[in-house]
Amino acid sequence: MLSFIRAVDKLSTWVGHAFAWCIIAMTFGVSYEVFVRYILRAPTTWAFDLSYMMYGALFMMGGAYTLARDAHVRGDVFYRLWPNRVQATIELVLYVIFFFPGVLALIIAGWKYASKSFRWLEVSSMSPANIPIWQFKFIIPAAGILLLIQGFAQVCRCIICLQTGSWPDKLADVEETETALLHQAEDHAKLSQQLSGNKDAPK
Repeated sequence: MLSFIRAVDKLSTWVGHAFAWCIIAMTFGVSYEVFVRYILRAPTTWAFDLSYMMYGALFMMGGAYTLARDAHVRGDVFYRLWPNRVQATIELVLYVIFFFPGVLALIIAGWKYASKSFRWLEVSSMSPANIPIWQFKFIIPAAGILLLIQGFAQVCRCIICLQTGSWPDKLADVEETETALLHQAEDHAKLSQQLSGNKDAPK
């Protein structure tokens, strides 16, 4: 089970890191558009399409990566105070009742939406460039499939936590500032306990 979790986490991480480069393309497109629009007085016909495609791809394909890092919005003000087994129980129930039905609906509806766009060879109606966007819409079911796979890994995490009483370790990666500070405080507390224990030890 742990090997499955690690394999899925690595896949989600690789996809998340790969699509993170979309922000560079989006930044370049927006910056170029601002320059030619306000300096050269010659706006482009493609920058707007590029910006929403890159942002949409980043947002959708980063969902599984975010789930693997427990970075989605949650009522942490209550959740973090509960014992690990209570956390795992609640997460497991919520995955079964809400997450999997929602993600399956996303995959099915997204596939129908993308297939219809492909049949029409849909182009953008937002700009005069008529940029093809049918291929962009296949990101919706792809993101749903990745979320579904990562969801199975999260369920395995919950099962392991219910069995052992502790959450399996996640892959080392970037952390939110709040999480990093919390870990620093925990490490500092452990170090203080060790130092005080050494001082109290008989010499």
